[in-house]
Amino acid sequence: MLTSIQNPLVKQVRKLHRAQERQKQNLLLIEGTNLVEAACQADYKLDIIFHTERWQQNHQPLCRIIAEQGIRAELVSPEVLNSIATTVNPDGVVAIAPRPISEPVPTLKNVGIALERLQDPGNLGTIIRTAVAAGVDGLWLSPDSVDFYSPKVLRASVGQWFRLPVMTNQDLSQLIEQQQGVQIIATTSQATKTYWEVDFTRPSLILLGNEGAGLSSQLLDLADIHIKIPLANHVESLNVAIATALLLYEAQRQLTMNNNQ
Repeated sequence: MLTSIQNPLVKQVRKLHRAQERQKQNLLLIEGTNLVEAACQADYKLDIIFHTERWQQNHQPLCRIIAEQGIRAELVSPEVLNSIATTVNPDGVVAIAPRPISEPVPTLKNVGIALERLQDPGNLGTIIRTAVAAGVDGLWLSPDSVDFYSPKVLRASVGQWFRLPVMTNQDLSQLIEQQQGVQIIATTSQATKTYWEVDFTRPSLILLGNEGAGLSSQLLDLADIHIKIPLANHVESLNVAIATALLLYEAQRQLTMNNNQ
């Protein structure tokens, strides 16, 4: 059992709390039972799993899967586990894994999402989770957005991070210009058309912007359609993750009805 936070391996993992160090070591920090289980189900390669004795006793089926996949497991004291986790009350397991060598290129057949300057990791994780649930083809993320590989993004996705094709550091203007036969839909409070007036049965790329500033004028100018979510009682805007959910489920509704005709 690893019991000292001065252990070299423990010190290496603790460095991964910083984004710069995660990039330098080319590693991910995966925290919590749900994420570890999701990674195993997705056959995502894990390097080392650190767990407490109590966690091992309470998760025997998952421990067997970990052993069958040949993943190195290290038993650690609760103090060591707390030191390598970024959460206040970790549930007893943390893993490290290599970052993907290459990102899967999404193929836009029905609906895709492009996010510009998104800053909150909780919002990005929630959007990823919602996108998987709504059957989205993929997501593109601008280079000035939050770190896609942040532990907070992984946790907020509740395990769906491993299931959605995502391209990071994307020049969204170039992406838009490359689309053929795809309608580009921009969200803006200044639009006259509501989101339920759009024909989502056509291949569509939905553009969503920064939590406070929205989309840049450059992307707004490149869009084919501007849409808004109508708001009552002088409410200025909705959380970007909630807005995304409304748009994606309207798209799913239209696509489902069209397929059933």
